[in-house]
Amino acid sequence: MKKVVSLLLFLLFNAHCFAQDYYKEIEEYQEELNTEYRTKGETPLSEKDRLAFKEHEFFPIDSTYKVEAKFKRVKGKPFKMKTSSKSKPTYEKYGELTFTLQGKKYKLTVFQSHRLRAMEEYKDYLFLPFMDKTNGFTTYGAGRYLECSIPEGKTIIVDFNKAYNPYCAYSDGYACPIPPKENFLNTEIKAGIKLDQKNKH
Repeated sequence: MKKVVSLLLFLLFNAHCFAQDYYKEIEEYQEELNTEYRTKGETPLSEKDRLAFKEHEFFPIDSTYKVEAKFKRVKGKPFKMKTSSKSKPTYEKYGELTFTLQGKKYKLTVFQSHRLRAMEEYKDYLFLPFMDKTNGFTTYGAGRYLECSIPEGKTIIVDFNKAYNPYCAYSDGYACPIPPKENFLNTEIKAGIKLDQKNKH
């Protein structure tokens, strides 16, 4: 009996430590994003908005929105992705992600930028734009973005707590990719960045 109790206490302790580490990781990510927007030369905000900016609004951190997705490599043909401007950068479909979130199965497509893959620091970079039922209400109407890297195996971590807004949510003059229809999630993703009402564009 003592061994069972000890094992349960050990597992609970480990779970608690894991939760604390995860919350700290997301809080650090949020602060990095806030710092970027406060920093001249890095922020998409106008000088007036930058000086007035304090911090982004985020949904409460929820580890259930961090999921392990099955990755299927798909070689798509190069295409011109629609953006918020006349610019249409070249991307190609790189793979498909399937995962379960809150008991339901979903699928998203990840893309690779032809321009970025030519750069050494971004050669493994994958782009994951998505839309969901919060868009236009609590999140930016034109969707949000996630970043990930080419996986070594057949799974990839998708963490919606790290979802961020395109620069177009804050300022004109940017060519922000518009998530393709196939990347609409028929659910509310209440994780990651919100539409900042005080910085609403």
